Amino acid sequence: MGEYADKLPKKMLDDLRDYLEKKGKVNESKLKKILDTAVDEYNNARVQAGESVGLISAESIGEPGTQMTLNTFHFAGVMEMNVTLGLPRIIEILDGRKELQTPSMEIYLKQPYSKGKDIREFALALKETKLSDIALEFSISLIDSEIEVKLDKEKMKSLNINNSYVISSIGKQVKGFNAKDNKDSILLRMKSKEESVNEVYRAKEKIKDVHIKGVKGISQVLPVKRGEEYLIMTSGSNLADVLQLEGVDHYRTTTNNVDEIREILGIEAARQSIINEVFKVIENQGFNVDIRHIMLVADTMCVSGAVKGITRYGVVSEKASALARASFETPIKHIINAALIGEIDNLNSVVENVMLNQVVPIGTGMTDLIMKPKNGKN
Repeated sequence: MGEYADKLPKKMLDDLRDYLEKKGKVNESKLKKILDTAVDEYNNARVQAGESVGLISAESIGEPGTQMTLNTFHFAGVMEMNVTLGLPRIIEILDGRKELQTPSMEIYLKQPYSKGKDIREFALALKETKLSDIALEFSISLIDSEIEVKLDKEKMKSLNINNSYVISSIGKQVKGFNAKDNKDSILLRMKSKEESVNEVYRAKEKIKDVHIKGVKGISQVLPVKRGEEYLIMTSGSNLADVLQLEGVDHYRTTTNNVDEIREILGIEAARQSIINEVFKVIENQGFNVDIRHIMLVADTMCVSGAVKGITRYGVVSEKASALARASFETPIKHIINAALIGEIDNLNSVVENVMLNQVVPIGTGMTDLIMKPKNGKN
């Protein structure tokens, strides 16, 4: 393979070598034929200097995008668990939104859970339990500024929690109450008796959301079998806490929240997540888009070290050209701001040259031709 070192990238050669080693011994002539084919494919796939890759990528993603469905599909046949697909999901990713419509996770497991052993119990332990989930009723005594929480003992038994555990959880998260165990209920008396009726009602609503057990943010769990292993799909996402759990495969567990991945695993992981998520939606819709187009969009969104959406507040706001910024949205604002500081536009990119009806710096427009007449005079 040495003679092909300058014809193919090192990564491609290494991958070919690993693949051929797995397949067994390959004779010299067959190896040469494989490498020659790889060189031809590689050269055909290379982008010519000056090719307008941005425009081609925009068209390649935009055209199937107009044919995408506009609704949300349920998955795994469970009404409570759904995931946003189609055009709304593409917009969500490319806008770089931090708050998603339907955040979800795919939690891969280590053995024995990945083989199905105790997976239901493991999944239920992940699901967030709030005080409202184990309470039958919340009642208020305005005279004593007291809130009574009647408990569902059967649910508590299935979750392996008792009254003292509930009281401890409330005490850690809500201040200003004295809690008393009343067997089938818990009495919460406000320390200050001068609280108004509205404040007591607000306190009651706050108490309902007290976290009792499980992983915060995960509202539904669903064990599913994929191939030979089991994994857990969730509604809701909390990557930081899930990765700390025993029995979770930290290398493959992922979330559909790109910003959460950036925060926990870094910008390179976020870039790969954008590529994976966009490709998943496009593939789900049955379209065929070259992954390099999606990679270019992901690179543009992540090049600054943060995830920036394709919006006037994201990547467009960082363009060096004032005319390019003005071409997207709110043109008057950008032109006035550029004029106020005396900004100079060097017309280095495509958009600003199109606006001024000039040759765009792509393809043949990248080069200037200088001719030397036969008589030798310039």
